[in-house]
Amino acid sequence: MSCSTMVTPESSFLCRKPIPKGNRGSVEHIEETSVSEPTSTERYTKYPNRWSRIRELIKEPAAEFFGVMVLVIFGTGVNCQVGLSQNANVVSGPKGDYLSVAFGWAVGAALGVWVSSGISGGHINPAVTISFALLRDFPWRKVPIFIIAQLLGGICGAGIIYANYIHAIDIVEGGRNIRTVPGTAGLFGTYALPYMTNVSCFFEEFIGTLFLLLVVCAITDRKNGPPPPGLVPLVVFIAILGIGVALGLQTGFAINPARDFGPRLLTAMVGYGKEVFTYRNQYWLWCPIIAPILGGIVGTLVYDILFFTGAESPVNAPNKEAQEAHLTAERTERQRPIAGTDEAV
Repeated sequence: MSCSTMVTPESSFLCRKPIPKGNRGSVEHIEETSVSEPTSTERYTKYPNRWSRIRELIKEPAAEFFGVMVLVIFGTGVNCQVGLSQNANVVSGPKGDYLSVAFGWAVGAALGVWVSSGISGGHINPAVTISFALLRDFPWRKVPIFIIAQLLGGICGAGIIYANYIHAIDIVEGGRNIRTVPGTAGLFGTYALPYMTNVSCFFEEFIGTLFLLLVVCAITDRKNGPPPPGLVPLVVFIAILGIGVALGLQTGFAINPARDFGPRLLTAMVGYGKEVFTYRNQYWLWCPIIAPILGGIVGTLVYDILFFTGAESPVNAPNKEAQEAHLTAERTERQRPIAGTDEAV
């Protein structure tokens, strides 16, 4: 019986090769042959059951939903802990300060990216989704479902925190039926300081998101020293922390439409009413939604113009001369004789 016919299901065995007659005095050669054992976990189809097909359809939106929910839970949670603890009737002493708020939002963003990045890319921000659809190869067909998932994640995350801190909110407001805007509404949505002009509010959110997208583009650019696998959330943490401590005081550094609009919808539903939308002539629309989206697009465009060389950006689309040169090179390649044949017959 030959060596190959002695294969068994075991993972490996030593197989002794027969030695030719002329080499009987030489040292025997022993080689190890590995045989992979079939396991019960092997799959012969992409969809082993009905749920696997459903999961394939919903996993990316679900990742964006949970990513934003994690972001908002940590972010609005630290807002409530720091803000409500300033009231002596809630707790004997303050539990945190502005730096705590910046750290809380940075932790939320990092963990949100960690939860979702391997599944959906970890956008967790409509400004990122829209910028990458315009200036990268992210499919436009996915944009609506991503943004809806992000928005729902913001609503649910804010709802969890509101339920957790409702009694403290009642104490600060003076009763269950009393809700003020900005007041405790500012623990969930973003509201600018009174001295800020409309232009100044727009500029702060615009510039904050611009720098956020510059960082996001850098860490996703393979030719610009991206961080090792698993360290992207750490870079996001540093970016959000930096934006928070440097550009967050005056408008609350929304820099993410889902982070603001989702919790703002929640506050409208739980008793704060339409004032969360009528505040400062529809502040909710032009400052925490339009400004971050435009800032993200400009930030991505600036990075592409100056640094990015990938073909997926329209900035790097070949012009007419490059297209003609490519066609010429293709024709030349097709006209070359096949190797090993005479050029002339």
